[in-house]
Amino acid sequence: MTTQRNDLNQQREVLAASKKDIDTIYHYLKKEPSTIYADIWKIGVNLSLRIGDLLKIKFSDLNIADRTLVLQEEKTGKSKTIRLNNPAIEVINARRSKYPNDVYLFQVHSNRATGKPISRVAVSVKFKECGDVLRIKGINTHSMRKSRGKAMFDDGVAVETIAKVLNHSNTSTTLRYLGITKEQVLQTYDDYEL
Repeated sequence: MTTQRNDLNQQREVLAASKKDIDTIYHYLKKEPSTIYADIWKIGVNLSLRIGDLLKIKFSDLNIADRTLVLQEEKTGKSKTIRLNNPAIEVINARRSKYPNDVYLFQVHSNRATGKPISRVAVSVKFKECGDVLRIKGINTHSMRKSRGKAMFDDGVAVETIAKVLNHSNTSTTLRYLGITKEQVLQTYDDYEL
């Protein structure tokens, strides 16, 4: 029973994609008939939002002139101001140009769900499929957020700054989130004998 539970937890584990894999995933998704999944991935890794917050973005929430998005996080209830970087603005402008009457940034265009944002389930299925095809383990909707945090950490950005970006209440949460284990911390005592 314990072995089955551990196997199930490993299957559900969400992993961060490397910088190379971030690009590989984007280009794979870009080949789809619709660019919505590639656009979600690109915005997701650039804004580090949870999928629920990401899919609820309305064009009216975006201030392109000031390059900002202000939202209230669904999970925490915290207010968050995000700077829209160039890749995010490019996606936003392309989607606005292609779908000038849409309310949501990632709106569905099928007859059954017109006027609604794409569902979390649809995105999750597509991202898992992408990870399976590309043989990149642990890819799902939360991988976008984790991947940005991990890329920042790998580039030497202070954990305190990453915690602020991810809106974590403390750095220990951020370290756990990034997969920094107690053993890795202890290993630094052996690695840095001064």
